[in-house]
Amino acid sequence: MIDALQNAAPAPAPADNAAHLLIVDDDRRIRELLRRYLVAGGYRVTTAGNAAEATTAMRNMSFDLIVLDVMMPGEDGFSFASRLRGETGTAAQIPILMLTAKTEFEERVLGFEIGVDDYLGKPFEPRELSLRIASILRRAKPPEEAGIPAQVHFGPFVFDLERGELRENGELVRITEREREMLRLLAAQTGATVSREALSGTGGAGNERTIDVQVNRLRRKIERDPANPLYLQTARGAGYRLLVDR
Repeated sequence: MIDALQNAAPAPAPADNAAHLLIVDDDRRIRELLRRYLVAGGYRVTTAGNAAEATTAMRNMSFDLIVLDVMMPGEDGFSFASRLRGETGTAAQIPILMLTAKTEFEERVLGFEIGVDDYLGKPFEPRELSLRIASILRRAKPPEEAGIPAQVHFGPFVFDLERGELRENGELVRITEREREMLRLLAAQTGATVSREALSGTGGAGNERTIDVQVNRLRRKIERDPANPLYLQTARGAGYRLLVDR
C-alpha cells in the first residue's frame, strides 16, 4: 500500500468541478500519501488529522465524500460518523468510506448501522480505494435508463429517483448513499425482484449478511412494522422487491 501510494505520479491541479474529498486520518504520512494519490486521480482533496479538524473543515467547505479512519486519538471514526449522521443539513448526507484495520463482521455492521456507506480494510491497494470512491460517488448520480419513473409513491412515502430524496408526508427522511442507491435500483424495477448481488453494487459490500443488514436498516425508516414489511419485501432465496402505489 505505502509503496504504491509513494509511486503515484504527480498530476496537474484537478478541475474546479472535480469531486471534493475530505481525508481524516491521524497518521500524517498516510494522510499526505492519500492526498497525493487522489489528487493524481483527479479529485480535489482536503485533509484533517482528527475529528475536530474535520469538523472545522466541514464548517468552511463542502465535500462530496469523507474517507475516514477508525482509530484516531480523541473522537474515533465511529463516534465522528455517528455524530455526523445525527446532525441536520447537507453535511449529514455526505457519503463516508471508512478505513479500518477492524474487518470483523461486527465492526462492519456497527458502521453500517451508524450510516457509513462502505468499508476498506487496511492494508489496502490504492486502486481499490479509487474504485470504491468512484462507486460511492456514482451512486449519487440520477438514473439515466429510459423508462424509469421520476418518482414512486408507497404509503406516506415519495422517493424521487433523480434527486435521490425520500420524503414521508412531505418531510425529508435522512438516508445514506447506500440506501439511496438501493432504493433507486428497487424503484427502477418496482414489483420485480432485485438480487442481493445487484443491490450490493460494486462497492465491495456484497456479502449477503451485510446486504440483509442494510435492507433491515432501510426498513426501519420506511416500514411501520419492519418485521412484517408492506413495501420492501423479501423474495426468499432471490433478493428483494419494492411494492409501490404508483
